[in-house]
Amino acid sequence: MANLTSSFLTSPQLHLRRRPNLCQSTKAHLQSVRATSSSDPLLLRAARGETVPRPPAWMMRQAGRYMQSYKELAIKHPSFRERSETVDLIVEITLQPWNAFKPDGVILFSDILTPLPAIGVPFDISDSKGPVIHDPIQSEKCIERLRPIDFDKVSFVGESLRILRNEISNEATLLGFVGAPWTIGTYIIEGGSTSTYKNIKSMCYTAPHVLKALLSHLTKAISEYIIYQVKSGAQCIQIFDSWGGQLPPHVWEKWSKPYIKQIVSEVKKECPDVPLVLYINGNGGLLERMIDTGVDVIGLDWTVDMADGRRRLGNKIGIQGNVDPALLFSPLPALTEDIHRVVKAAGPRGHILNLGHGVLVGTPEEAVAHFFDVTRTLRYESLFEGFKLEPELAPVS
Repeated sequence: MANLTSSFLTSPQLHLRRRPNLCQSTKAHLQSVRATSSSDPLLLRAARGETVPRPPAWMMRQAGRYMQSYKELAIKHPSFRERSETVDLIVEITLQPWNAFKPDGVILFSDILTPLPAIGVPFDISDSKGPVIHDPIQSEKCIERLRPIDFDKVSFVGESLRILRNEISNEATLLGFVGAPWTIGTYIIEGGSTSTYKNIKSMCYTAPHVLKALLSHLTKAISEYIIYQVKSGAQCIQIFDSWGGQLPPHVWEKWSKPYIKQIVSEVKKECPDVPLVLYINGNGGLLERMIDTGVDVIGLDWTVDMADGRRRLGNKIGIQGNVDPALLFSPLPALTEDIHRVVKAAGPRGHILNLGHGVLVGTPEEAVAHFFDVTRTLRYESLFEGFKLEPELAPVS
C-alpha cells in the first residue's frame, strides 16, 4: 500500500493545473510553519486557526462496523448500549482505528442520545428500528418529566475520556461530541428515527411553547455535557445537527440556530480555548447562516463543492471535510486524487480533512488506511507552491 501511495503521489497525473505564484502574505504564512513549535496536537492547532504544515485528518464514524476488530467484539457484546456505555468497551473501540490507522483525531465511541437517560428520557435501541423512545414528548405536561443532567448517569463518558486522553497523550486530538437541540429533539418528539419529521415540524406551529421549552432544556443540558466532556479530557467538540438540514433555512434560523448559538456562548465562557465544530448533513443551503453561530469550524457534507464552500464561508473560519464516503470503495488512485482536490480547494489554513459523512458499512479498511497514509504525505508548502491566493476572502453576501 505504501508503494502504491508513494508512486501515485509522484505521478504527473496529479499535477493537473499550473500553479501561479503565492501572494506575499501567504508565502510568509507557509514559511512560518518551520518556525512554529507547539506541544498541542496538529488537529487542535488547525481547529484554532493556527499555522500547521499539513491538514490534519480524522473520519466521522471511524470506529465501528466496517472494522473487523469491531465486528468481532460486537459478537461478544451484541448490545450497542453495552458497547457504548461500558468504560472498557468504549476505550477499546475508540482506540481500534487509532491503533490501526493513527488518525490525527480520536473521537469518543458514543452516541448523541447517550445523555438522554441522564435528563429523564429513557430509550432503547432496536436492531430493526434503531433508537426507540417509548414516551415521546407531545405536551406541556410531558416537559415536567425532564430533569437537569445527572452526571452520575454518564460517568462512563467522563471516565473513558480520562483514560483515552492518557492513552493517546498529545499524539492526536481527543474529540468529544454532542447532538444539537433540534436533532435530539426530533428523536424525543418523534419517538425515534423518522424520515418525515412531521411531528416536530408541525409542533413549530401547533405547540411552539412546548417545543421551545424542550429545546431550552436540551440547550442547558447539552452545554453542561460539553463542559463535562472537556473537563474529562476532550480537546475539541463536534456538534452534530444531523437533522438541521431537513429544515428550510428560515425555519432552521428560528428553531435550531439560536439554541446552537446559546450552547456555543455558554461553552466559550467556561472553555474559551476549546474549538467547536458544527456539522449539519445537507447544509448546502445553510452555510452562510452557520457562520455567526460562534463555532470555530464548519463541517461540509460531500454534496457541497469544497471550493464553493470556502468561497462562501471565507477564510476567517475553519472548514472540515469533505471527501465523499463512497469514494473509499473506488480505486485508491481515485481516492488520492480527490483528497488532493479537497485539500487544494480548502486552502492552507484552518482545514481539517474528513469525509462528508460517516464511514459507510462495508468500507474496505485498506481504503481507510490509504486515506490517512496519503494525508500524512501532504505538505502545504509543496501543494500550494505557485498558487495565487486572495489575502482575505470575505463571505459572499
